[in-house]
Amino acid sequence: MTRYPAPPFVRPEPHGFLYLGFTAEPQRPPFYRLTPGRRRAAERLVTAARTLAERPEVASARVFRAVFIPPLPGAPRHDLAMLVRTSGPGELAPLRASAELAELGGEVLLAGTNAARIGETEAREDAVFLFNHFTAESGADPVAVWRGLAGWYTAKTGIDNSTALRSEPPSRFPFVNYARLPGGALPFLVNQLARPSFHRFVRATLAAEGMAACPAFHRLVR
Repeated sequence: MTRYPAPPFVRPEPHGFLYLGFTAEPQRPPFYRLTPGRRRAAERLVTAARTLAERPEVASARVFRAVFIPPLPGAPRHDLAMLVRTSGPGELAPLRASAELAELGGEVLLAGTNAARIGETEAREDAVFLFNHFTAESGADPVAVWRGLAGWYTAKTGIDNSTALRSEPPSRFPFVNYARLPGGALPFLVNQLARPSFHRFVRATLAAEGMAACPAFHRLVR
C-alpha cells in the first residue's frame, strides 16, 4: 500500500483538554443554521467560558457552533461545543468536579491530552474547524494510526495543522482530531471522496484497524 511522507510534527501542547458537546436545538443533520435560539445558547456558553477561564487551572476556553455534521452512525449531534485547555493533565479532574462545569450540563466527549501535533490549529479564527471523532476497537492505537495517515492529508487536502487529542482514560471517542481547514466543509469532503487514494489508503487503513471516523465541522464563536 502506498505510503506518504510524514508531515512536520511539532511538540505537543502540554495542556489537558476537555471537549464538551451541547444541544441547544435538536435538528436533523447535516446543516446547522445559526438560529436565534442557538445564538442565545452560544452567548450563554461564551459567558460561561469567560468564567471558567478565570479559574487558575484553566488556560483557555473556546466555544464553537456546528455548521455541518454528516449523518453517520454514531456521530455526535451537538450544535454547540466547548474546548477547554487546563494548565496540565492533572488539572482535568478538579475541573470536571467543579460547580461551574456541572452547571453547563454538556456531554464530555473527550478528556485527555494532545498526543501529537502539526502546525498551529488556532493560528486563524475565521475558518472552519474540524472535530473528527474516532471510534476504535480495543486493540487499535488510534494515535499511531492517525500518524500514519497524516501525510496523506497534508499532501492531498492542503491541511497544514492538526491537534490530535487522546482520551485518558479511553472513552466512546478515544481519539479526536482537531484541525483548521483551508476552506469550507463541503469542499474538504468532496476533495477527499473524489480521490481514489482516499478510499485505497485512508478508508482501507481505518477499516483494517477497526476504526471509524465521525467528523463534525464548526465555526469559532469565541
